[in-house]
Amino acid sequence: MSAGWDPAQYLRFAGERLRPALDLLVQVPLPDPAQVVDLGCGAGNVTAMLRRRWPQAEVVGIDGSAAMLAEARAVLPGCRFERADIAAWRPACPPELIFSNAALQWLPDHARLLPRLLGLLAGGGVLAVQMPAMHAAPLRRLQAEVAAGGPWAERLAGVAPARAILEAGEYWDLLRPACASLDIWETTYLHALEGEDAVLQWALGTSLRPYADRLDGEERARFLRAYAAALRPHYPRRPDGTTLLPFRRLFLLARRE
Repeated sequence: MSAGWDPAQYLRFAGERLRPALDLLVQVPLPDPAQVVDLGCGAGNVTAMLRRRWPQAEVVGIDGSAAMLAEARAVLPGCRFERADIAAWRPACPPELIFSNAALQWLPDHARLLPRLLGLLAGGGVLAVQMPAMHAAPLRRLQAEVAAGGPWAERLAGVAPARAILEAGEYWDLLRPACASLDIWETTYLHALEGEDAVLQWALGTSLRPYADRLDGEERARFLRAYAAALRPHYPRRPDGTTLLPFRRLFLLARRE
């Protein structure tokens, strides 16, 4: 994650964001790994889960955001955290588990990245990954449309949004030749969000951040209002005040030979 991430905004929907990590964690087929890496650890919420599951392991969190790492260190003083570009990160010694929750979708060239991460593991180690698969959803599609269609278009022209990930079958073809076992699945969560313009607030914690950080003051406020208005027909508030956000995610568990 980049240095502009806001831990408080990201953690506004902490329960919804952690559920996929829990669903991935329970599938990891390692009884007692000695070294565990949380790649793209953010504010350390998932790192804490890894520490609780394997209290005897050395658990290390890696992230590119100084703000997120400061939050993580405050919450988990007993864990080690390192600031690094997760696309180029290399461990000092091969870990038995690399766990990455909702981070790798920001990185390019998965055809190289995922096999490289698998190759960093110890023999028999596991690469466990969860990524949003929302590139075709209004939540993501409307960000680019609103960015290109307003007076802020020139300032937002160079924004690099979260990338479209590969299809499940493409990850299978990439990883299966180097795996002792490979499990890939998809889940669509129906997040029930509370509050005014809840989907806007969700997006501000993640995928909208690169756009919002380019703007200031009233221009930023106008952009957010335009995006919120574009979202409402797709994510209407229910009679009870809840907004439902269908959110598709891809999971993979790859065990190295």
